[in-house]
Amino acid sequence: MQFPSPLERGRLVSRYKRFFADVVLDDGREITAHCPNPGAMLGLNTPGLPAWISRSDSPTRKLAHTLELVEADGGLVGINTMHPNRIVAEAIGAGRIPELAGYPRLRREVRYGRASRVDLLLASDDRPPCYVEVKNVHLRRPTRGDGRTAEFPDCPTARGARHLEELSAVVAAGGRAVMIYLVQRADCDTFRIAADLDPVYAVGLDRARAAGVEAYCYACTVTVDEIDLDRPLTIGPGQ
Repeated sequence: MQFPSPLERGRLVSRYKRFFADVVLDDGREITAHCPNPGAMLGLNTPGLPAWISRSDSPTRKLAHTLELVEADGGLVGINTMHPNRIVAEAIGAGRIPELAGYPRLRREVRYGRASRVDLLLASDDRPPCYVEVKNVHLRRPTRGDGRTAEFPDCPTARGARHLEELSAVVAAGGRAVMIYLVQRADCDTFRIAADLDPVYAVGLDRARAAGVEAYCYACTVTVDEIDLDRPLTIGPGQ
């Protein structure tokens, strides 16, 4: 996934009310950007971190700028939770996720379950439909374990737990259901569920996998020009 125009560099002043970020750009301008991330952004919201901002010329937007990347722990991290669906969809189309190969048709945001929309619905004439939920991952805690493990979630997510129940129902009805955890950073070697931050989600994933829901994790390469799916990560036990 390429950014449509060059990003502007600055430094994070403050991230607040979940969806706002004040940034001082390198040219001295102070702007308020949309922060497209409802999570806690642990380790990524520290004032002074280098940050990269995109700009939209749409007249309907209240905020022209969007926070896209921050630099933390020596590398770039994508924080925009709107991108993973597109990154995964592009990777599926290019045949780069072998677990999801063989589906010639892909639709996005399709209604299913009680009141949900599945991120990606894959279809083929010779197999059941495949329902794919994509979760953005950006948390890495350098002081835990070997410090090279990506974790999800970074705060309690009732919505995420509901999605696991919906996917389990898909499998029970004869379909295929897949969780993809997309790590928008390149400095991780493994992945796990942050059970200490959301024990309900950790239990929910264990139950979903026992019910037949598949789970895979992929890391990304991140530059100021693009974010691209890179390599699979092993999913370890939650902690």
